[in-house]
Amino acid sequence: MKKINLSLLLFALFITHGIAQGPKVLIVVAHPDDETAMAAVVYKITHDLKGTVDQCVITNGEAGYKYSTLGNDYYGLDLTDPAVGRANLPRIRKQELMNAGKIIGTNNIFFLDQKDAHYGLDEHEPLDTSWDVSLVSVRLKDILTATKYDYVFCLIPIPETHGGHKAATLLALRAVKDLPAAQRPIILGVSGSAKSDTTQTMFHQLAGYTESRVEGDTAIYRFDMSAPFGYKNALNYKIVVNWEIAEHKSQGTMQLYMSHGDYENFWYFAMNRPEGKAKCEALFEQLKKIPYKVPAY
Repeated sequence: MKKINLSLLLFALFITHGIAQGPKVLIVVAHPDDETAMAAVVYKITHDLKGTVDQCVITNGEAGYKYSTLGNDYYGLDLTDPAVGRANLPRIRKQELMNAGKIIGTNNIFFLDQKDAHYGLDEHEPLDTSWDVSLVSVRLKDILTATKYDYVFCLIPIPETHGGHKAATLLALRAVKDLPAAQRPIILGVSGSAKSDTTQTMFHQLAGYTESRVEGDTAIYRFDMSAPFGYKNALNYKIVVNWEIAEHKSQGTMQLYMSHGDYENFWYFAMNRPEGKAKCEALFEQLKKIPYKVPAY
């Protein structure tokens, strides 16, 4: 009988357990396809760090029928007709999101089925009219208490963005804030940018919402999607994001974001505890590592 080295066995089990216990993340967004803003980091977390990423989507994105011209032939429906689009896009966009989730490694997807009324910049419309905010708040609390997440990712609520994006982030911030202090995950806001941008996006807080205040005026952490790897350094993580975007076929304008931008930027909300910064710094240092060996031919 072969003798087993108990110390080595215990070490192997420790390493395996450690890998299985990567970061746990919850994405909170308004629409199917909003997760594309953080797709590269999500892919890295689920594939390289062996973490778990769940997603909570507040609406089904049925107001996207105006951009479904090319989707009409693909799905065999006149999705640009408001009645047809609103009736069918919830089913279609849920499936598109699940397909996209397979690419970036999303685990659970929670659909809250709130009405996607129309595009607008006013966050009051979904908060005061379209959405059942009480129901959304209860569901977010249930999700956050059922799993002890390390992080919550949402879109940074800059004034120029969709009112639904801002509303989803505000509700996520409030849900985290309502948890006991010791149970709160770190909540980060996400934006994108290109290396060619001459100025950084400045943001302090959304006017009237102190919960949206961030540390500093610019993003503290970033992931470079354009970092090269592979044979002749010909590949980068934009490829994964492009695969993910391609699954959202009912939304024609989404395809225009392929290979767009270089950075996924992460903003640190001021409501987080100061000691959370060290945890974030460690995470983004891990994300910089590229695990692929360069093949020799």
